[in-house]
Amino acid sequence: MAIQKALWLPKIGAEFILGKNEVPEPGPGEVLVKLEASALNPLDVEITKSGFFEITEYPAVLGEEGAGVVQKVGDGVTNLAHGDKVLFQTTLKNKYASFQEYCLVIAALVAKIPPNLSFDQAASIFVAFNPFAVATYAQQPEGIALTPPFEEGGLGKYADRPIVIFGGATSLGQQAIQLAGLSGFSPIITTASLHNQDMLLSLGATHVLGRNLSNAALIKRVRQLVCVPLAYIFDAVSVKETQQTAYTLLAPGGTLVVVSPPQVGEDDDGSRKNVFFVIGSFHPLPNRALGAKFAIALTRWLEEGKIKPNHVEVLPGGLNGVVPGLKRLAAGVSATKLIVRPPETTDA
Repeated sequence: MAIQKALWLPKIGAEFILGKNEVPEPGPGEVLVKLEASALNPLDVEITKSGFFEITEYPAVLGEEGAGVVQKVGDGVTNLAHGDKVLFQTTLKNKYASFQEYCLVIAALVAKIPPNLSFDQAASIFVAFNPFAVATYAQQPEGIALTPPFEEGGLGKYADRPIVIFGGATSLGQQAIQLAGLSGFSPIITTASLHNQDMLLSLGATHVLGRNLSNAALIKRVRQLVCVPLAYIFDAVSVKETQQTAYTLLAPGGTLVVVSPPQVGEDDDGSRKNVFFVIGSFHPLPNRALGAKFAIALTRWLEEGKIKPNHVEVLPGGLNGVVPGLKRLAAGVSATKLIVRPPETTDA
């Protein structure tokens, strides 16, 4: 059995250890990928502090997304071949996570990297892309079942329906803005630091409101911009303050999507407002068919420039860059996805 370098978390609250792991063999419907780039995400920080339901035993390898080259193809895989360059979201099992040199991936949920993207850029996309995609287009109860923009009649279908996206400069917010644009939502109102305004307007936002506005000022400004009931809000920040502001703005019968546990709408106040906590992954079985279609569409949209990758920063040291990178994430990183390159890992 071949051996690879892997970054291990021995237990919750412990320090990461650079060690070894077996290079796994792909099973039916899987591919083995040699990782060229792996992205750091806020969930990695949370797991080190308090764990995550998907991780049932330690030591554990983390890392929720990556990009690389297909090395082996399992039985029944027809959409990929050896040598294909791919991007993907992982599951948090030791054979599948991305803080190592090789990992397994479910082939149906893999997107091919178009020639205009680097591995570093490709690794920045899926974890940011999936929450809005699942929440907006998956069938109930996984999402709200709007028509995806790749389906007939889906492109631009929701023109003249407003949307507010809290945290537009976050990785999730940037992808949400672009998907909302493909679906035709207008206006697309987002909150962010105003130094990110030009970038967010280039992605398709129509209005960028300063995230330091008071709640009262923000609510007033949104209501000035929206002429019809605000039926859909996506909160890419989902702290208590943003959830409360979003819930106030939401029209009766509307849906607020949050990416962390809801802190509003728990009591029946008669407003018929829906608060939906999205699990941003196509891996759950009810989401897989939709995820396979999105993977095909994503490659095309990336090549056409309809979906743009997040701005990335590559950290030095390969997997040794994960720990200092997570410390930076915990302190706050704006409008940038941190990336490591596993092949650049050297022994400590």
